[in-house]
Amino acid sequence: MSGGLAVTDDTIGSDGHTHESACLNCRTPLEGPFCITCGQPSHLHRSLMALWHDIAHGVFHFEGKVWHTLPLLAWRPGELTRRYIHGERVKFVSPLALFLFSVFLMFAVFSSVGGPIRSQSHGNGTSKGLVVNGPDFKAEMAKNKAQLATLEAQRADAVTKGQPTGTIDKKLESIRSDITGLGTAAAMVEGISPGEMALPDNLNIETGSKSFDERIRHAFKNPKLALYKLQSSAYKYSWALIPISLPFMWLMFAWKRQYKLYDHAVFITYSQSAIMLLLVVMALVAAIGIPTEWALFLVPVHFYRQLKQAYDLRAGSAIWRTAFLLIFSAVALLVFAAGLVALGVLG
Repeated sequence: MSGGLAVTDDTIGSDGHTHESACLNCRTPLEGPFCITCGQPSHLHRSLMALWHDIAHGVFHFEGKVWHTLPLLAWRPGELTRRYIHGERVKFVSPLALFLFSVFLMFAVFSSVGGPIRSQSHGNGTSKGLVVNGPDFKAEMAKNKAQLATLEAQRADAVTKGQPTGTIDKKLESIRSDITGLGTAAAMVEGISPGEMALPDNLNIETGSKSFDERIRHAFKNPKLALYKLQSSAYKYSWALIPISLPFMWLMFAWKRQYKLYDHAVFITYSQSAIMLLLVVMALVAAIGIPTEWALFLVPVHFYRQLKQAYDLRAGSAIWRTAFLLIFSAVALLVFAAGLVALGVLG
């Protein structure tokens, strides 16, 4: 390293610790246990035990934040939102970090045990609705596996010829993700009847874009396959729900200048994280055979509590905003689904 920033043997004592009068990262003179400029600890370790110390510190530090964050997110979500916005950051998991963690956890759990809404068996021992191993699912899965085999053969040929494989590797990662996602989606949409989603033959769709209209028709002509693809791809684009929802939140407080877009973004991110974690709990409970559909009624309760606490609202004001937030959430999900259609994700 240049600039005299390297840790040399001369700066390390026999105990494996550094002994510096200036920060090894930015060279600012040290006046305490941390650098006043960059925040790096002034006392560094360079030993094998120090590596385990860093790992343990990282794990338990994150765990400590989680246990500060989750109870508030569950019962006092508005207080968590308000305190984070007003500067209490160190003790809580940041909204975006919690959102990404929730997306990952939800996908992992759904892949392992299925979704939270399960089909109910009827008297003949069969389940109403989608059959996980039905022809549409099998056809789509077979097509993806054929593409996977082709790409793997292409990669092997490129390796033999000494050619770069970066582009093929990205395609392989995507197709493998789709195969895993289709399996997850099959469990998530089980129990939804195709007839409930069928598009009437006499319904004319004209949005001004012929290609978009055709994609909508294609999705509704084969709703089971569209749902498979929607569920298998939604987690990849779930981050888009945050900017989609932001204008709706702003509308509910447009005349209150004290609330900024940042405040609404924190609210949305924590709220969506809470809903995803609720779905994870529902999926785990449903996996042992206990019905969980009733738990969806907790969503408006959570909206109400978060709105009332975060924005310091009276009960009546929080109630009407909760009603609007439920409507806006449905609209945001429709916009999100339409975006997936426009991208060609659904076929």
